[in-house]
Amino acid sequence: MSFEDITACITEGVGILSFNRPRRANAVRPQTLRELCSTLDAFEADAAVRAIVLRAEGRHFCAGADVEFLQQLTDSAPLDIHREIYSHFQGAARRLFESAKPTVALVGGAAVTVGCELALACDFRVVSAEASFQESWIKLGIIPPLGGLFLLPRYLGIARAKQMVLRGESLGATAALEAGLALELVPLAELDARGLTLAGELAQLPSLAYAAAKAALHRGLESTLEAEWSANVYAQAALLASDDFREGVQALREKRTPQFKGR
Repeated sequence: MSFEDITACITEGVGILSFNRPRRANAVRPQTLRELCSTLDAFEADAAVRAIVLRAEGRHFCAGADVEFLQQLTDSAPLDIHREIYSHFQGAARRLFESAKPTVALVGGAAVTVGCELALACDFRVVSAEASFQESWIKLGIIPPLGGLFLLPRYLGIARAKQMVLRGESLGATAALEAGLALELVPLAELDARGLTLAGELAQLPSLAYAAAKAALHRGLESTLEAEWSANVYAQAALLASDDFREGVQALREKRTPQFKGR
């Protein structure tokens, strides 16, 4: 796949997306998000892609929105702003969060505003010591519109979320790990290798069960226990009738690694 602002490839069942504007600290513009959305759609539709990695070239993960784009927004009509933010910027966050496939963000530098929100939308975040997360929208007179206002209080608790959102404070790699926002902290030189290993492990999991469990976890963020009892009984019934379940039981009986096929 050939783009201007990102690079994309597939290796051993893992779709890899990389921000590729290192000279601009991977600051994003509408074109960046259009390319990201297009590639995420392609990865989601490709059965050969069983996990997705979001990473970046250069020093920083994503320094937020490009300054030239922010300047353009000051002269844009509200409807145009809504269309751009919803269809591309929020669209990328939605695609990552709602993907039925495992998603992993590899954060080796600053993940600011848009970059922070896209990382939050992934299932897992692996970071290096140089990583930081910052929701500094308030310093521009605006708010996080891509999911952070919903997700951060659930990930970190309301007090820490207020520090990040209302004061624009940065959360460093160690603090992110201690808070559970980051899954692992690894040396920068090992970040890509560890991330791809993790994605490869996730890719071997039974995809139907992964998608069902992920959807249930997300529903549970705003659902009730009674509703989830009912919904999960139906999901479990479908999974018990799957080839993957039969393979899992057979592999357990034969004391071998199961080979799941996603059906």
